[in-house]
Amino acid sequence: MSTMQSSGTIATEALTRRERVVLAELAEDVTLEEIATRLFVTRNTVKSQVRSVYRKIGVSTRSEAVAWAEAHGIR
Repeated sequence: MSTMQSSGTIATEALTRRERVVLAELAEDVTLEEIATRLFVTRNTVKSQVRSVYRKIGVSTRSEAVAWAEAHGIR
């Protein structure tokens, strides 16, 4: 089993509400700057949240994160 599959439930529960929002936003065709504007935070804040999400769900790319989110009903 891959890390994404074996730790899916644990990772979903470990994500904060804001991290789930950011993860859902990653599925849209928008830049980090646009996500930041939508969420009323700085681009650096979004970058930090994205890094945290990637670490918690065990991925390293945006496409992997989007696939993980879809597989776990976050969208």
